[in-house]
Amino acid sequence: MAISAFKPEVWTADLLVTLEKSLVYAAPGVVNRDYEGDISQYGDTVHITTLADPTIGTYTPHTDITIEDVDDSDQTLLIDQAKYFAFEVDDVEKRQSRNGGAVLTEQARKAAYKLRDVADAYVAGLMAAGVDAGNLLAEQTLSTPSAAYDLLVDLGVTLDEDNVPEEGRWAIVTPAFYGLLLKDDRFVGSGDATAAATRTNGMVGEAAGFSIRKSNNAPDGPGAGAGKLVIAGYQGAVTYAEQINNTEAARKEKGFADIVKGLHLYGSKVIRPTGLAAADVIIGG
Repeated sequence: MAISAFKPEVWTADLLVTLEKSLVYAAPGVVNRDYEGDISQYGDTVHITTLADPTIGTYTPHTDITIEDVDDSDQTLLIDQAKYFAFEVDDVEKRQSRNGGAVLTEQARKAAYKLRDVADAYVAGLMAAGVDAGNLLAEQTLSTPSAAYDLLVDLGVTLDEDNVPEEGRWAIVTPAFYGLLLKDDRFVGSGDATAAATRTNGMVGEAAGFSIRKSNNAPDGPGAGAGKLVIAGYQGAVTYAEQINNTEAARKEKGFADIVKGLHLYGSKVIRPTGLAAADVIIGG
């Protein structure tokens, strides 16, 4: 690849698109990305303003109504994660490949997927730590398809009791949990077919009012066993913001190779703990 032809903006955009398509816990639709444009460097702080609910009064004719102030609260989203990639392709290796430029492009895509894993695990951990204690179901062992599906129903009820909006709900499950769901006619016969055309961001179907997504980054459960957390929620519970910053290409000073490096900045925060529900699940006989 000729360094003079390297366009940082194009590479940055391509890396972000690749990241967005592969994220699960930090995917659009799982977390909100409302503050994405407010970050530019590590250490940036984004202020999130939350409005208090208005009071509903009873109107009595010929009586003055009470007019209240609009109260708000401030939360901060700190961009405190900075991860990088850096690789080189030797000129000889490039010549021996079919398309030298494609080698660098493919390696950059692989870097994006690796960045995805790190960011996703980070957000998953935040969700696990941030879910409201009253919304964490006790450790349980599931061995039948109906038990897996019924657990999703229980998570939905938990969110219902906290007045979480039904629109846009999601649940992220382990591959083993998903395997049980595939054996339940309630999942395969209806919800799974609905989402067959949109297998993105780990989405594998719909069930019990949730879009179901699958990930190997499920956090460990807090119980004494080897359980993994099945986490459910809605988009308003967690916020996430990221940027690919300082994508650069250069010639290696002591050698004959092209170098590409980039910096991934991001931060995340649970802003509504009751907007999440989780269950500590062991899949077993």
